[in-house]
Amino acid sequence: MTDHPHQPDASFDGGTLDCGNGLLLLIRRHIDPLGPSQLLEILSAEPTVAEDLPAWCRLTGNELVSQIELSDRRSYLVSKGPFDAGSLRTAATERESMPLTQAILEVKIPASLPRPADAPPVPALAVMGVGSWPRPSWLLRALHQRLEGRLDDTEFAATADDAVRLAVQAQIRAGADVITDGEQRRDNYSSFVGGLLDNCQLVPLTDLLPYVDDPDEFAAELAELDVPASEVRHPAVFGPLGRSRPLAVHEVEFTRQLTDKPIKVSLPGPYLLTRTMWMECISDRAYANREDLARDVVRVLREELHFLLATGASLVQLDEPVLTEVAFGASVNGRSFMCGALGERGSTDDELAFAKGLLQDVVAGLPAERLALHVCRGNWSTDESVALTGDYRPLLPVLADVPIGTLVLEMCTPRAGEQEILRAIPDDRRIGVGVVNQKHARIETVEEVMAKAQGAIDLFGMERVLLNPDCGFATFADNPIATAEVAERKLAAMAEASRRLRGD
Repeated sequence: MTDHPHQPDASFDGGTLDCGNGLLLLIRRHIDPLGPSQLLEILSAEPTVAEDLPAWCRLTGNELVSQIELSDRRSYLVSKGPFDAGSLRTAATERESMPLTQAILEVKIPASLPRPADAPPVPALAVMGVGSWPRPSWLLRALHQRLEGRLDDTEFAATADDAVRLAVQAQIRAGADVITDGEQRRDNYSSFVGGLLDNCQLVPLTDLLPYVDDPDEFAAELAELDVPASEVRHPAVFGPLGRSRPLAVHEVEFTRQLTDKPIKVSLPGPYLLTRTMWMECISDRAYANREDLARDVVRVLREELHFLLATGASLVQLDEPVLTEVAFGASVNGRSFMCGALGERGSTDDELAFAKGLLQDVVAGLPAERLALHVCRGNWSTDESVALTGDYRPLLPVLADVPIGTLVLEMCTPRAGEQEILRAIPDDRRIGVGVVNQKHARIETVEEVMAKAQGAIDLFGMERVLLNPDCGFATFADNPIATAEVAERKLAAMAEASRRLRGD
């Protein structure tokens, strides 16, 4: 026990790790389960921690309460959040430190697609959400408790099941033809896999600010872009990736119990995950470069895709919004926030070629008619001015060459350009056309939706057109773009427009 003025609630030894080589991941693992104002003791023999740890505390809203010099190391006492000296203290406990490399189960890709369960076909002019649905406040509390290790998986699953029931009921009431589970179990649309894959950990975005060149400047830029950096979590890879448990199969299995309608499930795409997970000084402990990381990303996604299709998902959608960051990032002074915007990138042409190759590898040999690809220009804020602008012209080589049968595209906002550019898409692709803007609280009229849908029908033919919002209603769990009421009313307007266009 050390001679701090207050007794720690938990303690661990970080050895010689510095903040750029895994120490912050260990701190997050130990501090998350603590309650507000509880104290974590960090033992460290690395001199640079004396400078980096106070900066991390300042950026993350935690408090460095005291530090003392020992014979061969230093002891730091950190409060979770602002320190309250009046809080009760418990006996200090040693928590098991997270190893920086763990054994993983081998990923096994089936030689052929297992015999599929009944997967209802998706009809022409089908109405569907992109993926996410606003979460109830009680689910958000449970989600945070689970992320911080204060709620076990069984208790969380029961809470999330109730939220999924509500999301599915709302979509059915609205008249949606294809149902999602609303991504109710996820902290956000992409990084949730970081809490499920082997050797990957979810950390708040603020934990990663010390890795950028100027943390204070970057924090200010995130604030200007209306990014809730303390609430958005980011996957950090500290060892070889593996998939010893499913990513979304359980979501489809539960949703199939609630409806006979076609089910769509979304996964982050391989380029998005690679850009997100490749962080200098973290992932380079496990991978020589991001191409090596990408091979394992493709491997685990291919396995998940096989089992999602076999479980009966009518559409499995790969989300790749960061493609627009590659194409249009310069339109907002070189900085755009997306999951992946922190990661390494090269030239636009090289990045798009890299992304296309990864997508082709992931879906090779799988049924294109049951695969979808979603692209938008950012969905973290209702402020249109902070999102990207640009038509689909630079992305046409990716959209046209990847063997995926449905493209779910942002088209309602003027930032997306004109639909006519999409004439270059092969005739065997269906186009999910954004016909309502989820960023706006105003409910589009049925006539407005019909007009946008009719424009797509004139271009592509009715059999190729599906109807969707521009993006999800709650991409990030803590920062929903719309309320559940607004989301349901927008879907209902889409469903009525589809009914009239079909002549039902």
